[in-house]
Amino acid sequence: MAESKISEIKLANSKDEYSSDENVEINVQFSVEGDLRNAFNEANWTKAYNNNDVSFKMKYGIKLTSGGFRKKELGRTIDTYRKASIFWTRNPKLVNPMKDRRIWVQVAKNFEPFIRLSEEEVRQELFDFDEKFVFKASDLGKGKHKISAEAFASWQKHDYTETGSIKNNSSEIEITIN
Repeated sequence: MAESKISEIKLANSKDEYSSDENVEINVQFSVEGDLRNAFNEANWTKAYNNNDVSFKMKYGIKLTSGGFRKKELGRTIDTYRKASIFWTRNPKLVNPMKDRRIWVQVAKNFEPFIRLSEEEVRQELFDFDEKFVFKASDLGKGKHKISAEAFASWQKHDYTETGSIKNNSSEIEITIN
């Protein structure tokens, strides 16, 4: 059985040079791939619903750091979760033209609910991450700085998956503070 993993973590910044009075914005993007993502499908939702396993919660975190040996944390560290609720409905607004489906999944990201029509859209909502970090350039000081990110995710045992946790580090990007 293959494992789950965090894909390559991408750091995206709007520009490479900042003045010391500006705010630095960096987006951290990654996905959870492998067994967990593949097991989260409609057949398993139905089986889980029938066994009264109706919610899935994944805790995740992202830490942005700068420096070499003694790393300094940048911005606020993200330590939160995403939750998927599996439910039964005959709601006519939730019509999938492809088939007559009754079991649906609602994904909550930052306490905002999303209901998607396809399996892949549900997986994207639950397992794809794009988080923005904003911090003052003056927190770093003048000069060139290497910035990297660390991400982790963990989840509990369900009908379709075992307990697990994963972690990954990004490559570095370099920004200059004038």
